Amino acid sequence: MAAMFWKPFAAFLVLFSGVSGFPLGQDTKQTRSCGYESCHPTKPNMLNVHLVPHTHDDVGWLKTVDQYYYGDRNDIQHAGVQYILDSVVDQLLKNPDRRFIYVESAFFYRWWKQQSSAMQQTVRQLVNEGRLEFVNGGWCMSDEATTHYSAVIDQMTMGLRFLNETFGACGRPRVAWHIDPFGHAREHASMFAQMGFDGFFFGRLDYQDRSHRMARKEQELLWRASDSLRPPSADLFTGILPNGYNPPKGFCWDQLCTDPPIRDDPDLEDYNVDKVVKQFLIVAHNQQSLVYKTNHIIMTMGSDFQYENANMWYKNLDKLILYVNSLQATGSKVNVLYSTPSCYLQELHRANLTWPLKTDDFFPYADNAHHFWTGYFTSRPALKRYERISNSNLQTCNQLEVLGGPTSRNGPFGKGTSQTLKEAMAVAQHHDAVSGTEKQHVADDYAKRLANGWERCQVLVSNSLAALSGSASQRIYCDSLNISVCPLTESSRKFSVNVYNPLARPVVWPVRLPVNGTAYAVSDAKGRSVNCEVLPVSAATREVRRDRGYAVNELVFEAQAPPLGFTTYSVSLLEDGPPPAPVNRRTPSAIQNKFLRVTFDPDTGLLSGLSNLETQQTIKLTQNFYWYKASDGNSAASKQPSGAYIFRPNGTAPFPISKTAQTESVQEVRQQFAPWASQVVRLYAASRAVELEWTVGPLPVDDNLGKEVITRLDTSISTAQYFYTDSNGREVLQRKTDFRPTWHLEQSEPIAGNYYPINSRAFIKDDVDQLTVVTDRSQGGASIYNGSLEIMLHRRLLYDDNRGVGEPLNEVSDIFPEGLVVRGRLLLSLDRPASAADTYRPLAEEVVLQPLLTFTDGDLHPNSELEFSGLLAALPPAVHLLTLTQWDESSVLLRLEHQFQSWESKANSQPVTVNLQKLFSTLKVLGVSELNLSANQWKDKMKRFDWTLHTGPKTFQDPSLWEVTLRPMEIRTFLLRV
Repeated sequence: MAAMFWKPFAAFLVLFSGVSGFPLGQDTKQTRSCGYESCHPTKPNMLNVHLVPHTHDDVGWLKTVDQYYYGDRNDIQHAGVQYILDSVVDQLLKNPDRRFIYVESAFFYRWWKQQSSAMQQTVRQLVNEGRLEFVNGGWCMSDEATTHYSAVIDQMTMGLRFLNETFGACGRPRVAWHIDPFGHAREHASMFAQMGFDGFFFGRLDYQDRSHRMARKEQELLWRASDSLRPPSADLFTGILPNGYNPPKGFCWDQLCTDPPIRDDPDLEDYNVDKVVKQFLIVAHNQQSLVYKTNHIIMTMGSDFQYENANMWYKNLDKLILYVNSLQATGSKVNVLYSTPSCYLQELHRANLTWPLKTDDFFPYADNAHHFWTGYFTSRPALKRYERISNSNLQTCNQLEVLGGPTSRNGPFGKGTSQTLKEAMAVAQHHDAVSGTEKQHVADDYAKRLANGWERCQVLVSNSLAALSGSASQRIYCDSLNISVCPLTESSRKFSVNVYNPLARPVVWPVRLPVNGTAYAVSDAKGRSVNCEVLPVSAATREVRRDRGYAVNELVFEAQAPPLGFTTYSVSLLEDGPPPAPVNRRTPSAIQNKFLRVTFDPDTGLLSGLSNLETQQTIKLTQNFYWYKASDGNSAASKQPSGAYIFRPNGTAPFPISKTAQTESVQEVRQQFAPWASQVVRLYAASRAVELEWTVGPLPVDDNLGKEVITRLDTSISTAQYFYTDSNGREVLQRKTDFRPTWHLEQSEPIAGNYYPINSRAFIKDDVDQLTVVTDRSQGGASIYNGSLEIMLHRRLLYDDNRGVGEPLNEVSDIFPEGLVVRGRLLLSLDRPASAADTYRPLAEEVVLQPLLTFTDGDLHPNSELEFSGLLAALPPAVHLLTLTQWDESSVLLRLEHQFQSWESKANSQPVTVNLQKLFSTLKVLGVSELNLSANQWKDKMKRFDWTLHTGPKTFQDPSLWEVTLRPMEIRTFLLRV
């Protein structure tokens, strides 16, 4: 599409030169034979063994990112990424046959910046010749269960952009490579396909599934990763690696390994070439080749943080190739070669075989009968929530950087930047970060990075809001409103609240502010009075905030914010006013608004029913809190304890925290189940969902029992063992208790083996009713009983689960030395199944991208703009503005997304057309070009391997550059010159 633009746009192409194929700083006269052209030749009548030298470098796990890069704290783990890259480059130069793949751009970016120009030129030559190849290429290798798709797209875009601008087309990875994540999401495969990858390889697979696939030679398959996108746009060839991501047993030649080297001097007593070659042929020919379909097999030669002394690896691999291949002269049919995942993939494609089709996902993952990796779906719930909030803050920061113009980066409040938070969020997507499977000091480091990033973004946001409003008043940020802490609102008699809405449609958002007065007047941007009320701060909130605030009351009102814009509310303390609503300690029979009615059992204080007043639906609904006794590893069936990765309850029946709830009512129902478990049930006037704000912790462990706390919703809905969860916040997948769609399950853990990741929502339904739960972070959940849905909220464990972390998941802090307290929200909606998505899609969207509140003290500037929208009109309900971020000085990156699946909604599962020139109120769009999802290729230039036959067109061409049509679940990415 780039060729369709007028000549001034050529300058724009130079700025984005990585996509056009002429990366900045690269000598275009250098020879290029990278990618598929660089692959060593194979032999058609032999078993070709592709040796793939690689290192797996966690972007934080047992050590922090910095400690891993520099090789610090080797008392924890010997690992130094900078030395790995130094050593590998040195060894690649010594033999042009050698190959190496590298994955994590976060580490490579650091290393690259520290190299001399001569070394950079040398590395470019290695990349151009295909000797050093990048795979995956994101900032990190993201987790697949606990990440939100928007954050995954961002981190992949950042890593791939760096590779593109540094190395051009030869730096573009051809395959996705997720060798370590603990289960694999369908949405990740869909995203990788839309990013232009030809294939996807991973290492971890459920042990029963692997056994089934080995017997049928189905370890390589075609994954159809969307039920809405037109094939093959979300089809991805997927390969399951034979040894996880390690070398075969006996063939590890790293300095961290203990396998003997190849001793090839025949004059020495311990000469072992014949033994090594014989063992290798047994592994390759008699074992591995028997469970794969072609005459090509792959061996991953490397592991965690290996190749710090690359000479050891390459010296032995050179010998292995030499001596195995020398036997071909005497009739051997085995050919060994240095290779890469893309070269291996090319040979599979050339085989032109028929591959099995998969349409579900690879959750949950178990590596043994009692070892289900389903605990990390919930581990470190506070970090999981902070990561989600940070994502919302980053999107707001990105948008305001665009809308506020250059002033946002250098304005009245100083120099602001979004880059620090972008990098912190990218690192947080790592499969040992938001997953909660890292050591405590590493989790603290991730949180610190997010906090530092948000601090830099706050300057940018303040500058942008000053430019858009015309007021340079100092803006205050209150990041602890969830526990009623904000020094300004607690002490000021008059202040204003700026509500910025990052969604492309108007929202109504409940604002709750800590105050000490008893009566306030609130007015909107037009000076109109707004209904508000003052409620006493709950005992649970006073306990959880400790000494970090002193407000006795909360001021509550509903704010209406315009799309992609802000509105301003003025708040004044009234001298004389009514006292806060009195506390009623009797259980109310019901609370309701015009949409919903929630009933309570007067004897137990628990929820008893939910009604949708619009559709005349009513279901029985009981909700309570329970805890599973965590296994300590001393059971007869297995010695596996519960830990950061593994969920293994001791028994199948959870213990109720209490069978009753002490209640008090102040326009909301406050329930106390135990000193360490409470909840507030709220129903705001304009809301179509019931809010359950839960507070859990510190979990008591004086009894020496680890605890895994859930909330369970038991309903009258007849589910027949089925329930539904989202995949990374996008498409919905059907789940069934004790069942896997593609293989027969022998269930050994009836609770843990039925847990699935819930990233933003889950629901149960029958033909009449659908109950949906929207979560505010990633959590694990299940439907163990007919009509029930349980969600794990918090975990505190006393034993390590022997998966490498080496410490129990037992979080404490300076504020909570007796154990971490966690607070969160669940939103419940009741609808007819045919229209439920019209409610839960917008709800989930609002939770992921929530409004940002900023505050100014005193009177507003008289000439300031109190309301602003960055859009000329709100986008249609089906369309979500996923990304709006500054790309360079004259262009911005825009992603528009159709957020409904093809079957979800009669009203909203239809194609929608948007005019890009009539989208923004402050930006004049001068040119547009469409990119792939990760923004590292022009869309019309993106070509992938075709693994199936198709009779219809592969892509849809719009009749106009400006008129953009989105079909269900489609994300389209544009570079706009503005």
